[in-house]
Amino acid sequence: MLQNIKLIAFALLALAAFSGCSKKATLQTATVPIAPVTPPLSVKSDVAMWLTRADQAALLAKQNAVLDFNSTINSNPTISIDSAITYQGIDGFGFTLTGGSADVINTLPADKKDDLLKELFLTDSTHIGISYLRISIGASDMSATDFTYDDLAAGTDVNLAQFSIDKEKGALIPLLKSILALNPKIRILACPWTAPVWMKINTIGNNGFTGGSLNPVYYDAYATYFVKYIQAMKAEGITIDAVTPQNEPLNPNNNPAMVMQANEEAAFIKNSLGPQFKAANIAAKIIVYDHNTDRTDYPIAVLGDAAASAYIDGSAFHLYAGSINGLTTVHTAYPGKNIYFTEQYTPSTGAFAGDLSWHVTNLIIGATKNWSRNVLEWNLATDAAYGPHTNGGCSTCLGAISISGGSVLSRNVSYYIIAHASKFVRPGAVRIASSDLSSLPNVAFENTDGSKVLIVFNTTAGNQIFNIAFNQKNVTSTLPGGAVATYVFK
Repeated sequence: MLQNIKLIAFALLALAAFSGCSKKATLQTATVPIAPVTPPLSVKSDVAMWLTRADQAALLAKQNAVLDFNSTINSNPTISIDSAITYQGIDGFGFTLTGGSADVINTLPADKKDDLLKELFLTDSTHIGISYLRISIGASDMSATDFTYDDLAAGTDVNLAQFSIDKEKGALIPLLKSILALNPKIRILACPWTAPVWMKINTIGNNGFTGGSLNPVYYDAYATYFVKYIQAMKAEGITIDAVTPQNEPLNPNNNPAMVMQANEEAAFIKNSLGPQFKAANIAAKIIVYDHNTDRTDYPIAVLGDAAASAYIDGSAFHLYAGSINGLTTVHTAYPGKNIYFTEQYTPSTGAFAGDLSWHVTNLIIGATKNWSRNVLEWNLATDAAYGPHTNGGCSTCLGAISISGGSVLSRNVSYYIIAHASKFVRPGAVRIASSDLSSLPNVAFENTDGSKVLIVFNTTAGNQIFNIAFNQKNVTSTLPGGAVATYVFK
């Protein structure tokens, strides 16, 4: 996931984090309480408010406040919501369930693991309702070791006679089955960090797992690899909703990694992957790119290939470089194709307040206001040493959950970032219109049950009093400096 080229970018971007730059907030050590979601309080109110403060005095806590709509006119800044104006549908919010995440979650005793999975994936008042997961096809850099599903000591296996997903049957697959038992409708996106080494040329290290590119001779074999993977997972009761052909195709330095230029991705899709999915009746979506928004030319080029585009659902993005507005650039170029946001990490060296600010404004609000159907943070769980990870993989990636010694040590900042959306904005919701206020960035949604959800962040240091206007009535709320609130009403 992260690698040398990213680390350099992180250092540069961190300098500008509080001035609206495209990376992150300040890097400082953060200590996060172990508290889970606060149970709802009993108060009758037109609008329910859930709050997370920068100082962590409230963590996704339901506020004991009466917020009733009225006809009072005042001079407060106003966020007006119009449910008659709709934008993209929402598929969900969640995390990457890496192999390492599965490993550490599975260290929990059965009762504690069951409690944690219910907390994460059930959708009632005391759970956060994660609705979208990303997993790796083979190892990611947050796996304990490098592997694919067709590793050979020597030679090739063009017919994939040695293909097997058995390496996932110890941790990942059993965990996914437990998650699906709790939420059978959860969407799962899968993507590889590399093809099997024997399919690659010009590799640069880690026994061929790092760098290199896919040899065109093996395009058909690699497409078959995807088909076999999806069929094997289906045989385990796990439906893959979508794939991307390559994680971070312009990053050669990760372990694992593989470069795939735009013209190569287009050729692979139109000549091999798309036709093989069609022939095998594979319904999984093909989503292109899966990398930073500074190179919107990449997905635009792939979508511009008409033969490839016929098989493509949309484009996926990360934000380690570029601006979140790049999503709209691609949407404008190809409005009939979907937009997804599939990865962003929070560092072990980060500050809770700064990361909360940057991720909520840029991703939960920014990505969805720029047409994304989902928002995924990186890495659901890590151990106390921010692992497991491969040799050269990310050593500073902070999981949403920290686990060690058979216990959950903490729920970290990305847990609350995602929970402010996942708990309230359900799959099938649509984004609706809401006013743009520079000091109160926000985004609004309408769920299929008619409930409205407004997520607001206070970019200032002090309290802000403001109105929420809907159907010609107002409700007035106060939001502390640096805090995020989710408001729910009908």
